[in-house]
Amino acid sequence: MVKFPDTPTFAGYNEPMRFEADLVDLEVEGEVPADMNGAFFHVRPDPHYPPKFGDDIYFGGDGAVSAFYFDHGRVHFKHRYVRTDKYVAEEKAGEALFGAYRNPLGDDESVKGKYRGTANTNVLVHGGKLWALKEDSPPVLMDPWTLETEGYTDLDGKLTAQTFTAHPKIDPKTGQMIAFSYAAKGLCTASIAYIEIAPDGTLEREVYLEPPYYSMIHDFAVTEDYVVFPVLPVIGSWQRLEAGLPHFGYDPNKEMYLGVMPRGGDAKDVRWFSAPACFNAHVLNAFNEGQNVHIDLPVGQSNGMPFFPDVTGAPFNPETAAPMMIRWTVDMGSNSDGFEQSAPIAPIPGELPRIDDRYAMHPYRHGWYHTADPTKPVDLPSTPADIGLFFVNTLVHQDFMTGAPQTYWGGPDIVFQEMQFVPKSKDAPEGEGWLLALANHGNSRRTDLLIFDPLRLAEGPQTTISLPFMLRSGVHGNWAPAENMPTT
Repeated sequence: MVKFPDTPTFAGYNEPMRFEADLVDLEVEGEVPADMNGAFFHVRPDPHYPPKFGDDIYFGGDGAVSAFYFDHGRVHFKHRYVRTDKYVAEEKAGEALFGAYRNPLGDDESVKGKYRGTANTNVLVHGGKLWALKEDSPPVLMDPWTLETEGYTDLDGKLTAQTFTAHPKIDPKTGQMIAFSYAAKGLCTASIAYIEIAPDGTLEREVYLEPPYYSMIHDFAVTEDYVVFPVLPVIGSWQRLEAGLPHFGYDPNKEMYLGVMPRGGDAKDVRWFSAPACFNAHVLNAFNEGQNVHIDLPVGQSNGMPFFPDVTGAPFNPETAAPMMIRWTVDMGSNSDGFEQSAPIAPIPGELPRIDDRYAMHPYRHGWYHTADPTKPVDLPSTPADIGLFFVNTLVHQDFMTGAPQTYWGGPDIVFQEMQFVPKSKDAPEGEGWLLALANHGNSRRTDLLIFDPLRLAEGPQTTISLPFMLRSGVHGNWAPAENMPTT
């Protein structure tokens, strides 16, 4: 009998959905732009079976991919689990076989040595395949139209790194995928691999380097000429796993580092810049002006993930953890090992930042992100604290030229998921297009896909595309224009 624990991770708003679906011609209020053709993919952790040891963190759930296919004003929907090694083995057994999040010591003997990844963190189309990603394992390839799983890939035997980032970057000029791996030589190893993949999906380059210590590197930054690896004091070790502690913990006594390497360089060319401990998960954008490398990102002054607790035992502090958009500037021509940290470049705290991806790695003007506005009323089946990191009730547009923000609050029972910018055309001005956002109605348990004018966010959605059920809060997703989708 399947029964999930009555804990905040698995009950109330966070209840697992455990379904797959196909819907043709979704209900639409307003009008879907006829020239908005392509697919919006999004992935979420949605556990297929209760955790082996009674409870686990949200990020341990099996990857479930949603696809919204836009076809000349019509929208179709498909939802499938990623058939990872873990999913297939547990479906056959009818129960969980893998232990706690990123701790193989509790795995059932029958799955020892299998990939533990869940492919639950990001999805994007590249080289005609849908890449389903989680940073503790290699990429999983899927068919973008059917969402059938093809399996893990080592890129024809050329990729030696044992893991692959959930945040690869696509160079908007060349179409090349820029990626990396941490724990590249195995669980809890400090090694990083820098990876370049051609537009057709073939591996072009893999370079190894050694950071100051092993840490969770969830995202990284890429400019036209440099790549930047943020090594933050979210640390892990085999000793922690053997003691039954969470894989990661935040150590406020460690310095953080930025490893900056020319894109054509290797380990000998990396420079490490240091600063006091802080927390960051995602990068908004980065660009360089000569040897000055600018990285824009949300930064908190203390641990931002309470499920990876402070190693000193200090309690989680939501006020100091609140991330503000900051610009870090590294001067590769200086002799200093420090870097400049600006005052906030946006007045509203928030996370899950997105840009017009045509301006990735280059100077830009517009950004969009989420925030949790504590002044707004809440009417949900769980408290914001129990919903956790996924509780965001307000969308933000920041104009970095004027400094002016716009916001849109969804309502007391709305929880938003990550936004996605879609350009109106390849050569449209920055920010001209559409903004997609999934909105969960926590009480009626349904999800809408909203379409906004990106530069008039405060006016609210111009189109609402409705699902008759709720998608569990997801992590990341991406738009694939029709010309990037394989021919059926």
